Amino acid sequence: MAQKPAAATITVEQIGSPIRREAKQRQTLIGLKLNKLHRTSTLEDTPAVRGMIEKVKHLVRVVDGQ
Repeated sequence: MAQKPAAATITVEQIGSPIRREAKQRQTLIGLKLNKLHRTSTLEDTPAVRGMIEKVKHLVRVVDGQ
């Protein structure tokens, strides 16, 4: 049986606080597996994840990945 090719991943780090932000932005950070400053999360690089990063781009930094 053929193996699937490895999925591309993207690593993001939280650099901004969700304090005094809209609830949707806080929930997006939780969806990205981030909830404290300077935490990193490695996620599969999908359009959904890219959209989530775009919504909170002022609170996160892409560490690696395109």
